[in-house]
Amino acid sequence: MAKALSYGADVVIVDLEDAVAPERKEYARTATAEFLAAAHPVPVHVRIADSQDLPSLVGLPGLSGLRLPKVTHASDIHRVASRAPDLALYALLESALAVEHAHVIASAHPSVRGIALGEADLRADLGVRHDTGLDWSRGRVVVAARAAGLAPPAQSVFPDVRDLDGLAASCVRGRALGLLGRAAIHPRQLPVIERAFLPTPREIGEAEEILEAAARDAGAHALSDGRFVDAAIVAAARRTLSLADR
Repeated sequence: MAKALSYGADVVIVDLEDAVAPERKEYARTATAEFLAAAHPVPVHVRIADSQDLPSLVGLPGLSGLRLPKVTHASDIHRVASRAPDLALYALLESALAVEHAHVIASAHPSVRGIALGEADLRADLGVRHDTGLDWSRGRVVVAARAAGLAPPAQSVFPDVRDLDGLAASCVRGRALGLLGRAAIHPRQLPVIERAFLPTPREIGEAEEILEAAARDAGAHALSDGRFVDAAIVAAARRTLSLADR
């Protein structure tokens, strides 16, 4: 856990759920509580296994948020929010029912700061064989997050830590669907993810051109190359440059 803080991730997630063998749950919970007894320079979230994890975690200075696995109903959110009232909550949707309830979950409580897919479990639930079979579900959570006023969902993990080309191609597809950023399970994946989701030099140049044109001429108009620009395009250009400034 301490090493994970040093690799440049925006958030470090400690997984107390599927990553821990059943006979090691109590040890993992105790070790995590010790780790979070002090604040850290990088936000640390904990993916809890169940509500039994909460008493040892809530109130610790190093805990910035909770990742809630297998959320299917708004009641799952309320149950945790009532016991951790000041923590940011991130819901993981890992079943067909959860995806169908995406907006209800995303808007269930003010503490919900984000939603995302748990694609391994969802793939098994749906019987999906090819990665493209999850595209509809990815689009669904993007729309649900936006409708609830949340940030765009991050893409789920890419499990093959050696296949960096495959990771890059998968990120390109995720970005095209409206996802932003990605969970990583190995440090070598981080630079690939960051490059994939940051705007390209061409995208930055186009955004700057759009804003320059908008500053000269309010309202809808066409650029010199014939592209039509209106308020929505200008807003998208601002988002591009804001992300580039990251």
